[in-house]
Amino acid sequence: MTLAPSERISAMSFRQAFEAERLKRDAERRAREDAERVRQEADEARSVALYEILAADPGFLAEKKLTLDRSRYTVMLEHPDFRLRAYFEDGQVNVTAADKRSATTITAAPTKQESVDTVEQALDVLARYLADETV
Repeated sequence: MTLAPSERISAMSFRQAFEAERLKRDAERRAREDAERVRQEADEARSVALYEILAADPGFLAEKKLTLDRSRYTVMLEHPDFRLRAYFEDGQVNVTAADKRSATTITAAPTKQESVDTVEQALDVLARYLADETV
């Protein structure tokens, strides 16, 4: 025997309805947290991949007077005159170049900025920005 919707509702206590809602919300929250963790892990893995590509040629970095560094989600190339940076977030890579020569503070403001989708595209933009700075 199947209960009609109105009979099902009246058969459920207020406590049961509350517990069902709380469980539903907990499941939704866990799903959001899991999705965010997966996004963060992917962004971190992509920043590590770019770092490893750049670190593979220390002679080139030394020749161009670049210091390579990485922190969570970010790869930085520091030069006495400029800074190149790739920041990974939500599947996007924000690549910036900042001119330290004209900066009035320690943190140079980005003069160029481009968003791309892949590590390979970020590498291309960094190469283009480096060529712009060293010409």
